Amino acid sequence: MIYTAIDTFYLAEEQLINSPSRKDEIDEVTETALRIYGCDLIQESGILLRLPQAVMATGQVLFHRFYSKKSFARFNVKRVAASCVWLASKLEESPRKARQVLVVFHRMECRRENLPVEHLDTSSKKYIDLKADLIRTERHLLKEMGFICHVEHPHKFISNYLATLETPAELRQEAWNLANDSLRTTLCVRFKSEVVACGVVYAAARRFQVPLPENPPWWKAFDADKAGIDEVCRVLAHLYSLPKAQYIPVCKEGGSFATSNRSRDSPLLPVSKEGLVDVPPVNEDTEEVAKDAVTKAALDKLKDSKKSDDDSKSMPSEGESKEEPGRADHRTDAGGEKNKERERDRGRDRERERDKERLKSRERDRGRESDRERERDDFERDREKSKERSHRSRDKSHSEKPKHHSSRDRDYQSYSSREKDRRRHH
Repeated sequence: MIYTAIDTFYLAEEQLINSPSRKDEIDEVTETALRIYGCDLIQESGILLRLPQAVMATGQVLFHRFYSKKSFARFNVKRVAASCVWLASKLEESPRKARQVLVVFHRMECRRENLPVEHLDTSSKKYIDLKADLIRTERHLLKEMGFICHVEHPHKFISNYLATLETPAELRQEAWNLANDSLRTTLCVRFKSEVVACGVVYAAARRFQVPLPENPPWWKAFDADKAGIDEVCRVLAHLYSLPKAQYIPVCKEGGSFATSNRSRDSPLLPVSKEGLVDVPPVNEDTEEVAKDAVTKAALDKLKDSKKSDDDSKSMPSEGESKEEPGRADHRTDAGGEKNKERERDRGRDRERERDKERLKSRERDRGRESDRERERDDFERDREKSKERSHRSRDKSHSEKPKHHSSRDRDYQSYSSREKDRRRHH
């Protein structure tokens, strides 16, 4: 029984041995390799998407939790890894668009499979199918976890433990690296974060040969036991002894991002000779798929029956063909002439539409030319008016100057007349 609470999702070792993948005849080595491969995809895609380490850690924990309940044979590891990254980015408040996640995974697969790197067209059918599958897989993730996606990582305990133990500074980075590597294993679904943190601290101290207090044992202060710490160290040592994980195609449906194969929840159902689907015993997972398959088979059967009826109506009977062969030839000739007339009518209609468009374009051009002429006339009128105003201002200025000089002349004339009068009196 899996114990699920707000911050815990832990399994016993027996449950991992009898996992759903093992029931689908996938051995332990293959399952371990696929788990490591999926976590590598999540880590690499998080770096390319420039996500914080918390998002990648949450995505890997969600990945292990999902495959603790579902089989690798039923859900493709690549599609699930992409959905885990997309969901974890939203849980850790660093959301990324579905388009960005799909483009990154498509490019990663092209690189890993030595395929030519092509641009993923967002308007293509392949992209639409990939996006729909991403959303559908995310829905499966949430459904299997009961929408309880809270994750507690061992990283937040490491700094406190090392500060309490007063260890050197280089031990902190080593313990942090070991905690990141532990996410590639099933330790996150077997032990609490406190136990994993104590295990990576112990492994880092052994690697740097840093003594830790044993009387009393230091791990008891952090709510851990020696057996759990030893198991964490053993699993990490086994992880470092394994070669680089490669993709192993165990899923019954393709899940490639470089090709347009669309994954399904279950394998294809066998079809009988009568056109009906042989549905196996239905469980909670295959009920919806079986219904869709039955309805699809019934629709295909209806379409085939309609086609056969149409063919029977269109084909003449043997008696009619023997008795009146001339009528059939006449009908074919008449049908050909009608088709020619229809094509001619369509051509005439097209020419008329073209003529109408040409006339409209000419009228538009004429209207534009008339508007331009009006603008030119208005511009010329404004220009002439401005010229007239400038001439008038100049004339006024010239007329004012002689008036000023005439006043001086008047003063001189008055002065001269006064002098003449004085001379007469004398």
